[in-house]
Amino acid sequence: MSASSPHFDVAAYALGVLDDDETEAFERHLDGCAQCRAELLENQELPGLLDALKSDSVSPERTRP
Repeated sequence: MSASSPHFDVAAYALGVLDDDETEAFERHLDGCAQCRAELLENQELPGLLDALKSDSVSPERTRP
């Protein structure tokens, strides 16, 4: 998180793409930041939605001419 603000790490945290050190730093920040906690609540469904889109894009129905 050294190159970015913790406020920009909410989506990365929700997607699970932060490394261990970044995750720990973000979680410490999250304890004291109501703005990030609220944004995280808004983004908590994002990984599942992205997985669903990915599954839809490779379904047999979509690959047929």
